[in-house]
Amino acid sequence: MSGPILIISDVHTRYEVIDAQVRHAEESLGRPIDQVFVTGDFGFFRDTMREHFERGGRSFLRPVACIEGNHEDHAELPDLASRYSDVVTFVPRGAIHRLGGWRGLCLGGARYMDAAITPRGCEITDHDLQACLAHDSAEVDLVLTHDCPAGIGVPSTPGLEHYGTPGVPELERLAERYRPRWWFFGHHHQWFDREAEGTRYLGLPESWTGYALLDEAGEVSLVDHEVKVTERPWWKGWF
Repeated sequence: MSGPILIISDVHTRYEVIDAQVRHAEESLGRPIDQVFVTGDFGFFRDTMREHFERGGRSFLRPVACIEGNHEDHAELPDLASRYSDVVTFVPRGAIHRLGGWRGLCLGGARYMDAAITPRGCEITDHDLQACLAHDSAEVDLVLTHDCPAGIGVPSTPGLEHYGTPGVPELERLAERYRPRWWFFGHHHQWFDREAEGTRYLGLPESWTGYALLDEAGEVSLVDHEVKVTERPWWKGWF
C-alpha cells in the first residue's frame, strides 16, 4: 500500500525546501512519504537547476512530480523537463497523474498574474481546457492546478488587487464535469480551504510556509511549517 502524498506549491527555485518539508512530514508521521506533488512554480530555470542538480549533485529524498506555474522559463521548459526527468517528473496540461490510489487531473499555467514578470507561454488556453475535458468523468478523483477557479472566494493578494478577482472562470467547467473530491492549487501564496458542491478547494501557500498531506484513506491535513530559505531571486536563471 502506498503512503501519504505531500502536496506543496510555489518552490520558486528553492528546491531544498522540498526535502525539508518531506523530513518534517516523515518525522511527524513516523513513516515515509510516497511522493511529492508541486502545484506549479517549481522553478524551471536553466542556471539554477544546473547549479543545484548538476554542480551540487543533488536529487530529492522522494519522487517529485509537478505542473508548471507562471514563474518558469516556458521557452526552455520542454528541454529542462527532459534533461532533469531523473529528478522531477513534469506533468503536462490535461494529463492524469496517479498519486497513490488517487487519479489527479493536472493543469499548469495561470490567468491571474503579474504581467511585468511573467513570461509568454504560461497562459491557460482553450486548447488546454479541451485537453482537460477530454477524459471520462469517472477517471478523475482530484484536480491539481496552479491557478484556481473563479468564484470560489479566493481573496486578492494584498497589493495586487488591481489585477482583478483571482481565478479562471473557465475552470468551473472542470468542476461541473468531474465533481472532484479535492482541488489543490497554489499561485496565490495563501492558505485557502472551502467546500462547494461536494468539492473541497485547497489553496497552498509558498512551499517554505507549509504543505498538505493526502493519506490513503482520503484524509487531508494542512500543515504549517516554516523553513528558512536562502535569499536568492527565483528569476536568476531567466534573464
